[in-house]
Amino acid sequence: MTSVGVTLTTRTATGVGAVPAGADPAAGAAGTGEGPEARRILPTRAELAAVATASAGDPGTQRSLTDTFGRVHRDLRVSLTDKCSLRCTYCMPEDAGPFLPKDQTLSADEIERLVRIAVDHGITGVRLTGGEPLLRADLEDIVARVASIELPGGGTLPVAMTTNGISLDRRLPALQDAGLGRVNISIDTLLPEKFRQLTRRDRHADVLAGIAAARDSGLRPLKLNAVAMRGVNDDELGDLVAFAVSQDAQMRFIEQMPLDAGHTWKRDHLVSGEEILERLSERFELSEVPGRGSSPAALYTVDGGPHTVGVIASVSQPFCGDCDRLRLTADGQMRNCLFAREETDLRTLLGDSASDADLAAAMQLSITAKKAGHGIDDPDFVQPGRGMNAIGG
Repeated sequence: MTSVGVTLTTRTATGVGAVPAGADPAAGAAGTGEGPEARRILPTRAELAAVATASAGDPGTQRSLTDTFGRVHRDLRVSLTDKCSLRCTYCMPEDAGPFLPKDQTLSADEIERLVRIAVDHGITGVRLTGGEPLLRADLEDIVARVASIELPGGGTLPVAMTTNGISLDRRLPALQDAGLGRVNISIDTLLPEKFRQLTRRDRHADVLAGIAAARDSGLRPLKLNAVAMRGVNDDELGDLVAFAVSQDAQMRFIEQMPLDAGHTWKRDHLVSGEEILERLSERFELSEVPGRGSSPAALYTVDGGPHTVGVIASVSQPFCGDCDRLRLTADGQMRNCLFAREETDLRTLLGDSASDADLAAAMQLSITAKKAGHGIDDPDFVQPGRGMNAIGG
């Protein structure tokens, strides 16, 4: 599906606390004060038909989810739940909740259908996220369904997962059998007590067990993620790289972004990608790997290789111009950016017996509305109301 110049003129707000686009977000719905993150867009049938008509008018064009800046979207992140077994301070408050009730989360059938439609329109890779995806009892079924989707060019859809690793050692064999291709595991510190303080849970040993299971499984590349935080773990950056190398894994450092549920993020506390590299260079010989493409991480060989370290500098060195990612939340909202303040409501369309063509058109409408960048440096930037656990990675 090619990019089409359709303007959303009639928008319906859906969901608890939702407000129509263009309304005062401070007022919320009926004065609830839910804020801008509750703004959800339900495209009208006329809008969906306009997209379908524009696409049908050029049948020789390969279908793709392309925005108005020419970015073709190939990577879909699918959140399976907003629940998590940890309470990381940069993501969730300790008393997080209430969480989505089961009847408001996408079912395995719905996830499979939406992913299949997305693949039919150019998506070539899927990452399952959360919250914590391992909290879904039907995770193996979801993996099997998604991993069996055939790509238009041949082969089946690659499926990856981002996880905190808790219970991964027990479930990984079945997940591999189902078709899981690789995993990213979050570990922000190697120190158990610091882990307890950071996550508000005493589960460090469980995470290490998950990493060991992934290492022994043979799934590669194995990636370990850490959010670099000043005064928290910035003294462990080199140790984390050394640990990753010992596990035959790639360490990836992520700049802390304004996505915490408590809205406590401050730019002057940022450990920038440049600072991360400076600190690592004191201990390792680093050489940049060319050919980054649309990857969020800039890669560097460690002491000549073969192991590498990645730096995701979303704030200080944004890579929005090459972004090819879409996100589907656990409650069926399509987000065209982590920092989007509007969501396209696919779940309601599913409940209204929308056709595959309608759902594809809704995805394209979401893409068409994508901005040039995340706008963190803009004077009028407003942090999304949803925390990262609700958005999905």
